[in-house]
Amino acid sequence: MEIRVNTLLKYSSPRTFYPFAGKLVPWFAVAAALFAIAGLFVGFFIAPTDAQQGEGYRIIFVHVPVSWMSMFIYLVMAIWAGIGLALNSRLSGMMASALAPTGAIFTFLSLWTGALWGKPMWGAWWVWDARLTSELILLFLYLGFIALQSAIDDPRRADKAGAVLVLSGVINLPIIYFSVQWWNTLHQGASVSLTKAPSVASVMLTGMLLMVAACWMYAAATSLARIRCIILEREQHADWLQELREVRQ
Repeated sequence: MEIRVNTLLKYSSPRTFYPFAGKLVPWFAVAAALFAIAGLFVGFFIAPTDAQQGEGYRIIFVHVPVSWMSMFIYLVMAIWAGIGLALNSRLSGMMASALAPTGAIFTFLSLWTGALWGKPMWGAWWVWDARLTSELILLFLYLGFIALQSAIDDPRRADKAGAVLVLSGVINLPIIYFSVQWWNTLHQGASVSLTKAPSVASVMLTGMLLMVAACWMYAAATSLARIRCIILEREQHADWLQELREVRQ
């Protein structure tokens, strides 16, 4: 246990985390590409045609994974923001900042693919459905966080202000998840649950989980690459960064 704590403390410093993140980025990027290729192949070429929705249902192999990840990334953001606020950790605030753009992209894709699915299935691009509305609020939370951090010059103050915003928005996550149970919505109930057997065919579930893994790996790769940029920007005058540049030259 002591070794694990020491390891965590070691990599909690931007100086040690910067090269460590650089080593991980290529692995996550390659894994994301491989999982995406496998997931799309299963979803678009192996999975059977749906009896009711026809070929149009195949968009769920993108829509469902990005929707799950839009909520999961926000939760991880909130955890990092909370740690940064409680422990005054520089790296935690940077991690929250690095995750936000990817979370916003996944949320936008969730809304856009949902609209593409909703038009042929519901007859409308957009309805003020409880889940759609709460997912739209999630996008505004992401964009608000990014805008707030950009508006404050002092990175430490920006991290604290962003953390307060992110933590106050966590209440939206259970609203998104339970909206189909709490209100009468056009969305169907969850086909995959931790408490009961999935209600979709195994081949469809396989394709969906492969795409979830692809989104997860992509989020890790982009966030680690982005935090390296943030570290370079915030630590540009640090002695260790100057030493690293001299070694590379």
